[in-house]
Amino acid sequence: MHMVIYTLVEASTRDDALATGKTVFDRLVGAVPHAGAVFDYYMTFDEDETTVAGTARWGDLPVAATIESDEGEELLERGWEATKTEFQRNLDRVKEALDEHSDEEIMRDEDLARHAFHQVGAYDGPSVFLYDEHASGIRHRGQLDRILDESENLWIVPADVHF
Repeated sequence: MHMVIYTLVEASTRDDALATGKTVFDRLVGAVPHAGAVFDYYMTFDEDETTVAGTARWGDLPVAATIESDEGEELLERGWEATKTEFQRNLDRVKEALDEHSDEEIMRDEDLARHAFHQVGAYDGPSVFLYDEHASGIRHRGQLDRILDESENLWIVPADVHF
């Protein structure tokens, strides 16, 4: 499956932001030493040599945008809303499992209950859409606000990932 994720990076130019973003995405696909693969592969929106990912799948997205720009604000909003929506979907599944299943059924992963528990607690992967420049998932609004408040020259870089 494919999804668009975003990284927030400090950079002075679009090219620097893209390069730093690619370093983050490399970590998330395990392409650098000591990094565990969270996703199978990625494609940034400066690449167009495929018909199944990136622009071919999602349309034109900025390669990178300053967080203060209209494009940057839109990408940030997309990433944050997707994170909140996926968290709430999984949290609802957890609550339903607790209400409807015995401990033994949950232990057996009835209706993928344990998977939902895992997704609620995930620090990266398909339930997290925003990442900092260290490839750490941004999981709550306080963390996002801290990055936005403490960073200068902040850019957002999107990538199509497969998992």
